[in-house]
Amino acid sequence: MTALTEDKQIELQDGVEKAFPVAASQKIFGGALACVNAAGYALEGSDTAALIFQGIAMNQKDNSSGANGDLDVVIRRKGLVKVILDTAITQANVGDKVYLVDDQTVDVVGETTNDILCGVIVGYIDSTHAWIDIEPAVNQAS
Repeated sequence: MTALTEDKQIELQDGVEKAFPVAASQKIFGGALACVNAAGYALEGSDTAALIFQGIAMNQKDNSSGANGDLDVVIRRKGLVKVILDTAITQANVGDKVYLVDDQTVDVVGETTNDILCGVIVGYIDSTHAWIDIEPAVNQAS
């Protein structure tokens, strides 16, 4: 490639929401914590090796009988999300990283097997609920 010698029209996206092709035989529910697998296809979040957290599914996509990429799911990649924690937390956990348990549950370090980062606690609600910022996890994955 050579350097520009004149203005160039560029394509931009705000990056808040992005469509991802859904993995074969997968159903992703709206509001689910969502990941991509090693091949880059979206599926529901879980504590499974090699998954990379991408954000929150904005709508349901049922690709149960489809092949890889037959459908796309829109995933929100920025913002604060209210989540369920698998083990009890306190106000002292604000600032802690959280990791995927399943498509709606997270936990603190030492409580998951594969430690798939999905956010940072920014607000304590009660012992099993918190607000997390998902952007640090998405940025790390990128």
